[in-house]
Amino acid sequence: MQKRFMDTLHAIRLEFDKPMVITSGYRDVTHPVEAKKVSPGAHTYGCAADIAVSGGDAIRLIAIAYKHGIARIGVSQKGSGRFIHIDMGEVNGFPSPALWSY
Repeated sequence: MQKRFMDTLHAIRLEFDKPMVITSGYRDVTHPVEAKKVSPGAHTYGCAADIAVSGGDAIRLIAIAYKHGIARIGVSQKGSGRFIHIDMGEVNGFPSPALWSY
């Protein structure tokens, strides 16, 4: 994981002031999710995390992440596996700012 991303993630966690369950962090390019993609995503660069969170906590986490410079956010808030994806992929050329849903 990139140090800058980890430092930012730590700052977000301190302000969020609740445990954050990371469901996905670094992924090798051979990881099944990455292997399906045309080109590897931000997880393969060590600058992304998926965090299990829902409802009002998800909204609050997004606001805090944005405040700490996270400009690429993915939202999955349906079904049982709800999470927020945050990344600093702009350092590796990914479009930024970006907001998407799964």
